[in-house]
Amino acid sequence: MDHVSTGEAVAFWILGSIAVIGALGMVLARNAVHSALWLVVTMLCLGFLYVVNAAPFLGAVQIIVYTGAIMMLFLFVLMLVGRDASDSLIETLRGQRVAAVLLGVGFAALVGTGLARSLGDNTVVGLTDANANGNVEGLAALLFTRYVFAFEITSALLITAAVGAMVMAHVERDKADIVGQATRMKQRFRPGNYPGAKPGPGVYANTMSVAAPARLPDGNGSERSISAILPIRELTADEAAPKGTDK
Repeated sequence: MDHVSTGEAVAFWILGSIAVIGALGMVLARNAVHSALWLVVTMLCLGFLYVVNAAPFLGAVQIIVYTGAIMMLFLFVLMLVGRDASDSLIETLRGQRVAAVLLGVGFAALVGTGLARSLGDNTVVGLTDANANGNVEGLAALLFTRYVFAFEITSALLITAAVGAMVMAHVERDKADIVGQATRMKQRFRPGNYPGAKPGPGVYANTMSVAAPARLPDGNGSERSISAILPIRELTADEAAPKGTDK
């Protein structure tokens, strides 16, 4: 299709701009959680762009799989590891920074070459035959026939990432640190503790104020019934008198 409608052009410039802003926010954000959320915004915009370009299946996969599953896995790992955990500036593997720079330059060259070829005047071959029975059927046939090995490797990678997150979150505890029910009961009924429920304000009380201590059956006030942040209110004689028995 050589002609681009006005709606597609407007959607491209709006969603494309938001996607670029999200990508920049992901790179520039200091907080790891904020960086992941910026990436979610970029992935959502890409999913909407697929839908606008008459590829609803790819748009649904982009939103459900990448935004809904993989990014939630990233956030899950961040919450387990801790977003405030700072990376060590000491290079543990010698030469890893040089290798990272070389691999980054190579990846950028690969992506640039692919974009240059895709934007050129290349004739698409085999697309009509692949989509003869529909785009979804054509993608499914390619995924489970020609690219089934890469598909399974990707699935194994995602499963490995989930298992790794659970392993990182697991904390070994010594048997001495595990407190059993019998130990908990002994600590609860240790002398000086109050094992029962604390009486609430107003129980056997002469007033409805939460600042007045509750009255125990022996007539004494229970200081346990008053919150530590509430001062004990001075009661007048009329308030302190038993209600209904002063006449």
